[in-house]
Amino acid sequence: MATKKDYLKEVIKHIDIKEHNVIKLVDSMEQMAFSARDLNRAAKIFEKMVGDPNCTVILTLAGSLFSAGLKRVVYDLVSNNMVDAIVSTGAIMVDQDFFEALGFKHYIGSPFVDDNEMRELHIDRIYDTFIDEDELRICDETTEKIFNSLEPRPYSSRELLWNFGKYLDENGGPKVDDSVIYAAYKNNVPIFVPAFSDCSAGFGIVMHQHNNPEKHVSFDSGKDFYELTQIKLNSKETGIFMIGGGVPKNFTQDIVVAADILQEDAPMHKYAVQITVADVRDGALSSSTLKEASSWGKVETTFEQMVYSEATIAMPLIAGYAYHKGVWKNKKKRELQKLFLKESVAVK
Repeated sequence: MATKKDYLKEVIKHIDIKEHNVIKLVDSMEQMAFSARDLNRAAKIFEKMVGDPNCTVILTLAGSLFSAGLKRVVYDLVSNNMVDAIVSTGAIMVDQDFFEALGFKHYIGSPFVDDNEMRELHIDRIYDTFIDEDELRICDETTEKIFNSLEPRPYSSRELLWNFGKYLDENGGPKVDDSVIYAAYKNNVPIFVPAFSDCSAGFGIVMHQHNNPEKHVSFDSGKDFYELTQIKLNSKETGIFMIGGGVPKNFTQDIVVAADILQEDAPMHKYAVQITVADVRDGALSSSTLKEASSWGKVETTFEQMVYSEATIAMPLIAGYAYHKGVWKNKKKRELQKLFLKESVAVK
């Protein structure tokens, strides 16, 4: 019988947009049709939102992106001041980014394996990617350790992820040079995970609350929504770059309505780009078009573009185009974490 080492051999390598100048390639797509032309327009809109001095850029992430090799793309967006806030699923930020920051890896695998054998070997499969379940348990336990160190009270996910970055900083830094959580911590870019229980942190909070039934940390999703709304209220304009859909997409679109409730005439998101492979016909959130969002008062339709493409193909091209265009070099750092930073320091 094969061993775990037989499967966990080839490491997933994260694509580096700095190494590939895609400007000519993406510009050539303007004279094509179908998804190529859509991608070209999306790249130009993303470049425009990054270059707009009045625009706060919000990146939303859903799907198994970092395990697939897109982590360094987001790391570079954060490190080069191309995004001002992130809204993500928990799996991307904790099970994939924080997991790798602890020194663990994702591995090249195959969908054509015996999943019963995978279970016996403690190997988790993400389509054609493998991850060591025993290492993932260490990640779970590390999140519990962080929760145990904090003052017992409700926290937004942004506060907790700031403390994840602080944990890495106080324990010698991440064991990789491209941790998004750590880069966001160092650059004061807030990260929100509105469904924070749906990841390794969820297992950590279960253990933490079980062992501390009277006084414990809890997740405050209402505070998440309020804090992200504060970002909208503190921004003249906003643009969203959405990879996938789901909760991060809707959560970020909804802050326009929330801001409008708190302050009359809050502007819709001025710019919006979404990469998705979801079909629109079932009405699901991942596939609802940006034009549809305009009917809800969430997104303007002047600078919006849907790109029907798989994220590992389209995201490096769109992000790489804006990176090599260099508009970010004159972008003022917003450091939106500072809106909330005093609240984030709450250690026992």
